[in-house]
Amino acid sequence: MRRLGELEAEIMDRLWRWDRPATVRDVVDDINRTRTVAYTTVMTVADILHRKGLLRRQKSGRAWVYEPAHSREEYTAALMQEALGHTEDRRTALLHFVECMSPEDVEALNAALRSTRQPD
Repeated sequence: MRRLGELEAEIMDRLWRWDRPATVRDVVDDINRTRTVAYTTVMTVADILHRKGLLRRQKSGRAWVYEPAHSREEYTAALMQEALGHTEDRRTALLHFVECMSPEDVEALNAALRSTRQPD
């Protein structure tokens, strides 16, 4: 899983925040509040995200309605897994990662680890 490009990230961010299916028109109108982007550009990028498996789509009348195929957190976890796959020493990479974490994030990680441990 590769990191999203700028417009890909803008589209995904909106769909994750909105937590509802949306058309390309919905996304274009929202992006155009802060900068200009062409409808066809967003349509092309949404189609690319669909082909990559990041978006699901369904026909609604003549338009496609898009929604994320995975949560933002699942996407982030996939990026982290990929990053770990680029090192031969996962333990040391994880150690460096944890050393840079805030105390709140360390506690969240500890809680996540506790919740995944199965009782003997």
